[in-house]
Amino acid sequence: MQAGVLSCLAVWLPVLTLPWAVSNAVVTVASTLLCTELHARFTFGTGRRAGWREHWQSAGSAAVAYLATTAAVYVLHLAQPSPGLLSEQLVYLSASGLAGLGRFLVLRLYVFAVRRSQQTAARPPVPQPAGAVSLLAAA
Repeated sequence: MQAGVLSCLAVWLPVLTLPWAVSNAVVTVASTLLCTELHARFTFGTGRRAGWREHWQSAGSAAVAYLATTAAVYVLHLAQPSPGLLSEQLVYLSASGLAGLGRFLVLRLYVFAVRRSQQTAARPPVPQPAGAVSLLAAA
């Protein structure tokens, strides 16, 4: 969510000298690289850097998000040829929020799910002390 708000603010910096779609692409690439690393290290509990596989899969979901946010702003411009900055921000932030939710689900259910199941399978079971009694067994 914070990345979406920062992207909303950041997309307007390069737009002063670049077309809107190019500005959106620059912000999308930068935020995708940063967020994939943060998701790998913290959100999904891998505890280490994202590998090439995660970055490529995340890039695919980011490409879809880029198309969605760019299309949303262009549809706004078709509907209203000279929208105000507030209208553009609202449309971009709404599309970015929906795309971000979709990306999060893809990362959670697909990109980082394989690694988590592999880590669980590779992790040895926690040894129980001799004579330990389970609460369920005692009940």
